[in-house]
Amino acid sequence: MLFAPAIRSAALASPRSFDRGFERFVNDAFFPTARGVQVESTEQGWTLSLDVPGIAREDLGVGIEGQVVRIETRPEAKRQYKAAYELPQEIDAAASEAKLEHGVLTLKLARLAPVSKVTQLSIG
Repeated sequence: MLFAPAIRSAALASPRSFDRGFERFVNDAFFPTARGVQVESTEQGWTLSLDVPGIAREDLGVGIEGQVVRIETRPEAKRQYKAAYELPQEIDAAASEAKLEHGVLTLKLARLAPVSKVTQLSIG
């Protein structure tokens, strides 16, 4: 499954993971978007296609933070839209792109290559 579980144990949960769980709950309860969302996964990343009819390009914003992508309209937009998705791996924002055509927002989100933190020691 593409989306992370909303419930985590209290011992392992950070305040940030609680916020994401709550955000998913609010999105599901008040901003149902699952009907108009298609997700495709490849080795390079993910493609999300969302139906957002009647929303102008200049009213829509997409934010990426780590492995979370947030899509929302400006407060003064004629039509409101808000959604957040947590992917299983961090997103490379610099290599990602968004396109809005005919009421369909297409996000091509690149996977961020994990950086190895291994340090080699010389043997003396």
